[in-house]
Amino acid sequence: MDDNFSNMTAEQYVIQILKDEEIEYVATLPCEKIKNLLYLLPYFFKEIKLTREESGIGICSGIYLAGGRSTMVIQSTGLGNSINAIMSLCKTYEIPLPILASWRGIYKEKIPAQIPLGQALPSILTAADIPYKTIDSIDKIYNIKDVIRGAYDNNTPYIALISPKVWEDSRRSDLEASSQQREKIKERMDIDKINKKEQTIWSKYPEREINVSINYRSQVKKPEMTRYDAISLISDYLNDKPVVSNIGIPSKELYSVKDQPTNFYMLGSLGLASSIGLGVSLFLDRETVSLDGDGSILMNPNALIDVANYQPNLTIFLLDNGVHGSTGDQITSAYNNIDLELVAKSFGIKNTWKVSTERDINLVLDELYGVKGAKLVHFVLKPGNKDVPNIPLDPVTIKERFMDGINNLYAR
Repeated sequence: MDDNFSNMTAEQYVIQILKDEEIEYVATLPCEKIKNLLYLLPYFFKEIKLTREESGIGICSGIYLAGGRSTMVIQSTGLGNSINAIMSLCKTYEIPLPILASWRGIYKEKIPAQIPLGQALPSILTAADIPYKTIDSIDKIYNIKDVIRGAYDNNTPYIALISPKVWEDSRRSDLEASSQQREKIKERMDIDKINKKEQTIWSKYPEREINVSINYRSQVKKPEMTRYDAISLISDYLNDKPVVSNIGIPSKELYSVKDQPTNFYMLGSLGLASSIGLGVSLFLDRETVSLDGDGSILMNPNALIDVANYQPNLTIFLLDNGVHGSTGDQITSAYNNIDLELVAKSFGIKNTWKVSTERDINLVLDELYGVKGAKLVHFVLKPGNKDVPNIPLDPVTIKERFMDGINNLYAR
């Protein structure tokens, strides 16, 4: 450990590393082994409390695409849930993402279910060509700095597997230092400020009160348009806005109708369109649009919960044609069983509309221009795909063009 930090706890040292590496956002899910770190993080960073790890992959990727820096702090079991998202999004597009994972199943583990994945993780990460470092004592905690720098220097996901032994070794009561040491520490961090915050965190839970009122009636009219028709109608609204487009044919249709540098075309990671859009909109604080689909939202309804929690300036155009259009038009549960606008309202997205005709869409578009915050327009559409060519851009070009497009918007 760096001599300047020899009198910090492990938690304090991690916070200082994150600050030194200019991390702005931390996306978290709980683990009992890192509970003290999780309590401290929101006092120093913008915290995004996740509902599922894959959503965090999308949100953090969106923050990076918009120009920000983030990290995930999760339990290692969440890596098992996230391998495909890491590979098809971060590895494919070369998006940096440092992940600090509480490494379960390898040290004094009392929960049998944690052991198989925990022990297999190094082999899994090696096989997937995902770089990682194991941190199995407090003396190695400085390696977190290498993980963060390795991620951003090499445009890759990078994992820190942090043993519970690190926190067990943390000398929590040994915070006094010589005056000379203390001055060195204060040059980097106000340790008194951190100690004070540690002492006052949630001395008791706040009052819990939830007030919910939903008065909802909806009648779905017979749809008149396909997804391609709907994208054509909303194309002018997309002008000079960051747009994240759902995987497969929806992205190809958008490219055919309205290609622009600020379009991010997804090629994999089904379910993360609105999660990526959420990350972009959080960092930019300007309207971002996600073109999502019924199959995608049903795959990851957690994205709607995250949007409701953080109320970003995100407009979700939910293009619901009742089928998995990119894989052979298999019928989804949204075809005649689930009202996805009601799902969004139930999760807490207040500004929602349902449209199924050209007249409906034009009326709602006029209204959207005057509404701030999170919005969802549920398009009820006919199944069917437009015969359009593939997007002639490789993933890294899509990423770089999008990031350059965002920068150019701000330069105006």
